[in-house]
Amino acid sequence: MNDPFEFLRQQELKTEKEARRLKLRTQALMLIFCGILLVFFAVLFQLQIVNGESYLPTVVHRTTTERERVDSVRGEITDRYGRLLVTNTMSYHVELKLSDMGERRNEIIAGLLALCREQGVEWAENLPISQTAPWTYTKEDPLCYEHEKEDGGTELRPTYLGSLAEKRGWVEDAVKDSPDAETLFTAMCLDFGLIEEGESPDAADREMAGVLYALYLRAEQVYYLDYIFARDVDIAFISKAKERGLDGVVFKTDTARKTLTSYAAHVLGTVGAIQDGEQDYYTDLGYPLDARVGRSGVELAFENWLHGTSGTRLVVKGEDGVIEGESWEDDSPPVAGGNVSLTLDLALQTTTENLLAQFESGLEEEGGAAAVVMDMSGGVLAMASYPEFSKSQLNRATQGLYAPGSTFKMVTATAGLTEGVITPSSITTCTGYYTYYGTTYRCWIAPGSHSTENVVEAIKDSCNVYFYDVGANLGIAKLGEYASRFGLGQYTGIEIDEYKGSVAGPETSEALGQVWYGGNVLNAAIGQDNNQFTPIQLANYVATLVNGGSRYQAHLLKEVRSADSGQVLHEYQPQVLSTIDIDPANLVAIKQGMYDLSKTPSMAQYFGSLPVEVGCKTGTAEVAESTANAVFVCFAPYDDPQVALCLVAEKGASGGNLAQIAAGILQQYFSTGSSLDSAPAENTMVR
Repeated sequence: MNDPFEFLRQQELKTEKEARRLKLRTQALMLIFCGILLVFFAVLFQLQIVNGESYLPTVVHRTTTERERVDSVRGEITDRYGRLLVTNTMSYHVELKLSDMGERRNEIIAGLLALCREQGVEWAENLPISQTAPWTYTKEDPLCYEHEKEDGGTELRPTYLGSLAEKRGWVEDAVKDSPDAETLFTAMCLDFGLIEEGESPDAADREMAGVLYALYLRAEQVYYLDYIFARDVDIAFISKAKERGLDGVVFKTDTARKTLTSYAAHVLGTVGAIQDGEQDYYTDLGYPLDARVGRSGVELAFENWLHGTSGTRLVVKGEDGVIEGESWEDDSPPVAGGNVSLTLDLALQTTTENLLAQFESGLEEEGGAAAVVMDMSGGVLAMASYPEFSKSQLNRATQGLYAPGSTFKMVTATAGLTEGVITPSSITTCTGYYTYYGTTYRCWIAPGSHSTENVVEAIKDSCNVYFYDVGANLGIAKLGEYASRFGLGQYTGIEIDEYKGSVAGPETSEALGQVWYGGNVLNAAIGQDNNQFTPIQLANYVATLVNGGSRYQAHLLKEVRSADSGQVLHEYQPQVLSTIDIDPANLVAIKQGMYDLSKTPSMAQYFGSLPVEVGCKTGTAEVAESTANAVFVCFAPYDDPQVALCLVAEKGASGGNLAQIAAGILQQYFSTGSSLDSAPAENTMVR
């Protein structure tokens, strides 16, 4: 009988055999797969590691990254009401790139210079050697400079020219071996290939050498990298330059400063290139050394707000020169300068300048003149100087020094009243003459007299005898003290250049090499002797007086706003420099005298039609026999002062001659209740 389990055993054996065969096939397939992977990795290793470099030219896309400086846009300047005074306009400048000129370098530069002469284009270079023979240095020892060490001593160091001269073998040691200009210049021209051995350079070689010197300073990275050869060139120049195929001569868009008014030129100032000796200062500020910076006036005073910050653009180019991408280095694009708002009122400025010019044109002997209009906290509303900026860059409003004449008498009155030398009711008898230690001094009215005078009448009549007596009893020390406390002979703090002036006294006389005599105090008390003040000091002194004794810093800045959003970055806050404790009763007396003067027939003809009451004082400052400067100060309104004025006219005779100008200025300021109306036309008398 068959075993019933035999069939099952046979089936189990068959299943085991099939499993073993499947396992063997699987292992064989795995071995084959691993072998293929090994071959694949071997091929990749061969291609990328062993022979990788040989394939790079065909598989790698090469690019280059160039750094390009992008200058910021200079901020705009406006008046107090936002009227544009100075802005920017698009222009083109010329840059030179030595690396693109190749062997044609001298030929290209010569052609460019010829085109400049033809088109009347000025170019920039700074080689400190004269333009024509005989060759001389245009600055003292241009190869080295005296450097102050930390220990307080000094040492000589090579300048930019000295460093380059040593490097190129023109001199052995710039510090120890400074050749004369002819020797150095001849060596330069030989090195630049402008002349042959034994030849002497000429003026054309000097032009070439100046440009080559500027290029090589940049090539040596001794100086700034970009060479801006010429600015503000026109399309005609660009077209002619491109027609001549001048390689390495590159034209780029730029911005140029544009002044939108002919007024306030002395205040607004100018921009220009960085000068020799200023490089370290501006480099420390992060400026490129071919930057345009403020050179005078507001442009210089507010340079830190106006300039902005340059940026560096990274330009990625392919092998074919096509730009493939751009970005800003350090993610810092250029930042435009802030917009500066001044305290000036353009309409009032226009009126002031026109009236001043009209007055001067009517004088037989024309001289200089100045005017300052100021609010009670030192803000300058108008500032004029004559002759105009194109004829004289001296700003007489802040840099003209003048004896104040009788406009000083309020200082003497304040000092006398405060120190108890006089009271508002004190009486002095004017006979026309005043005798002091045997010397007789005359009043301007002599041989007549003013009879009896109190301080109100003395200010109105400008009685010299009254103020001689006050000055003699005060003494020069007290008189000088009060003058200084009013800010006379002191810097006003105005942001643009100003002169300090001087207060009469023994120290001033000694400094001028003069002898001080006791009787000099009498002349000092009436604004003569060595009293020398600027018109802005006189305006500020009047403002200080009538506002009750607070002397504010004079200022032109109102606020600064960002160029992009108009956000206020800085707002000027009035600053009190000093105070004078003036008794209200004494101030009333002094102001009354100035008010009464405005009501005299000679003054009322000008001030009578104004919408406000005025207080004023005239001054006639003798500068030579039969020659006097006219000085005039005033304030308005009388009961609530808002503005103070000072006018000075050289050789203008009597200060009363300036009253008509003052009335015209006040008419402009007060007639509309706002100075936002349009500026009057030039040479128009405003009344």
